[in-house]
Amino acid sequence: MAKKKITEINKDTVVSFYMDHVLLKGHKPHSVYEFAKINGIEESEFYKYFASFEALEEQFFSDMFHYTLELLNKTAEYENYDAAQKLSCFYFTFFEIATANRSFVVYLLKQEKMPLKNLMKLKQLRKEFLSYVKTVLETPYRIENQKITDIQNRVVHEGAWLQFMSVLKYWIEDTSTSFEKTDVFIEKSVKASFDVVYNVPIESILDFGKFIWKERFGNFNSKK
Repeated sequence: MAKKKITEINKDTVVSFYMDHVLLKGHKPHSVYEFAKINGIEESEFYKYFASFEALEEQFFSDMFHYTLELLNKTAEYENYDAAQKLSCFYFTFFEIATANRSFVVYLLKQEKMPLKNLMKLKQLRKEFLSYVKTVLETPYRIENQKITDIQNRVVHEGAWLQFMSVLKYWIEDTSTSFEKTDVFIEKSVKASFDVVYNVPIESILDFGKFIWKERFGNFNSKK
């Protein structure tokens, strides 16, 4: 096999080669040695950036997260947004980046037969996401008890991660044009969650519930 002509090797080059390989062949390279030979690079070039293919995959999600924050921080209005707006913007931006790399992202999250192995690729992303929401989400109730406050914060932050995972699952399964239904899901999900935690008005919760019901069962009924 003819070697590729390489002008510069960096982390993005290695990731690009890996993406091309798994998406064209449908599986990982059998070894880093094989991967390097196929792409005309030295094996050591891979190890400059990643300890393994698994490390590369985990880092890919982490890089998406950091690029999302980089874009948000370049937006002058973002700093003045309230918590709900900031979280919504994070979701919109993150999933816009994910959509630009959809084939690879979906491959990574469906590659292993055991779902837990796929979720392990989000370990670093989860850690960084939780650090992020700590700077965005406030404690729902002011209580002069640090233990209770810590529990509240943990519930709110872990709840945000579960929400992120629900958006991710919805996006993977979304078949709408330009994934526009994912945008609606984000908008209604964030509003409903903030109402539950901070305001508790029932309208947005019911609105979100109606959207989910329509998506899950409306199409089924229309086919009868």
